[in-house]
Amino acid sequence: MSNKIIIGSRGSKLSLAYSNKVKSLISKNNPKIGKIITINTIKTSGDIFKDKKISEVGGKNLFCKEIEDKLIKKEIDIAVHSLKDMDSIETKGLLIQAYIKRNDPRESFVSKKFNKLSELNKGTIGSSSRRRELQLKLLNKNINIENIRGNVDTRIEKVEKGKFDGAILALAGLQTLNLEKYAKEKFPLKDFIPTAGQGIIAVQCREDDEFIKKIVKKINHQETEICALAERSFLKTLGGDCDTAVGCAAILNKDVIELNAQLFSDDGKKVFNIAKSGKINQPEHLGKITGEEILQMSGNSFIKKR
Repeated sequence: MSNKIIIGSRGSKLSLAYSNKVKSLISKNNPKIGKIITINTIKTSGDIFKDKKISEVGGKNLFCKEIEDKLIKKEIDIAVHSLKDMDSIETKGLLIQAYIKRNDPRESFVSKKFNKLSELNKGTIGSSSRRRELQLKLLNKNINIENIRGNVDTRIEKVEKGKFDGAILALAGLQTLNLEKYAKEKFPLKDFIPTAGQGIIAVQCREDDEFIKKIVKKINHQETEICALAERSFLKTLGGDCDTAVGCAAILNKDVIELNAQLFSDDGKKVFNIAKSGKINQPEHLGKITGEEILQMSGNSFIKKR
């Protein structure tokens, strides 16, 4: 048996910060592990095609597939992902064994010129997400939206150099990289519902690797897991694809899960909002019934893709 545990990670600053956090948690919670934990960086399709929209180069799982392939081939022992990048349908033979305590899931407005999104008048905002694009139009109809790709620091640099009047970035990434000072406005969850899984680090391993499963389970954050299961169940029920504009956020209120979701029609002209609550021990059921209800609300304006 090898004396190493190999974590697979994307090579971006944010991904490496997440992987080092996982590495630290495993070491702290398994003091007698007796193995060296290393991190291998893996370039994904999402890292290669930086200038194209995600939907143009493969969509969901674009930042995960190559890492998962190496996990299946046993070239790595653990995969670390941003949960929001993962497909809601688990890859055969793999499972998410731990969800790390959630960072702030909110969206933020980054700008050099403006303090609030509402101040823009025909300004240009950078966004590579159709969900964000349509949500932005609900908040401010006067803005233009252009595609922006790249890592967090790259996007900030483009805004600072004036290529965009602003950009929408996940607050979790800014906080992790100590770049929160660039967030001029932080949107309440109810006003700008993020993508499912935003702010959550997922730790994935092979279903049949009992040793790794045991040590990884010790770093699981139960409250985060409950929210993640509800959100992923909602997405799975919805049956969307990479072009589906959908937001979903679960929060815990004592022994109750509160799930808020927003779905846009396929043509982007209609929006449907839903808020439901359920028992803390039935997160996947709540996600399922919420997904079914919003599908009914949307009628023929949204068609399940799978």
